[in-house]
Amino acid sequence: MSNPENTETKPESAPAPVADPQAQRQVSVDSSKAHAAYSNFCRVTGTPEELIIDFGLNSQPMGVPSEPIEITTRIVLNYYTAKRLLAALQMSLQRHEGAFGVLETDVQKRVKTQGARPAAARS
Repeated sequence: MSNPENTETKPESAPAPVADPQAQRQVSVDSSKAHAAYSNFCRVTGTPEELIIDFGLNSQPMGVPSEPIEITTRIVLNYYTAKRLLAALQMSLQRHEGAFGVLETDVQKRVKTQGARPAAARS
């Protein structure tokens, strides 16, 4: 005989969704030896087998620098890894622009756009 006060029922468990095994795997990353640096200059060169990306700090960002730009980091990638990096960067930039607006890379257009005030603000 069952107890009428205990009317709790257990929900049936739904079968686990079948997912792509590739999507469930997480890549383990150890960043304890990572070097973080700021860069506002990038130069891309390459060979038939590899892409070479140099990073540095340009202390004279307007016009042609009169002093050489010191390269502080060089990354060498094969073209397959470079293509995956390109896709990851494109996805990240699309998300950023979706949230914050388009990033204008032409400095002259940015200066004109930021310096100009809307007509309503001038009144």
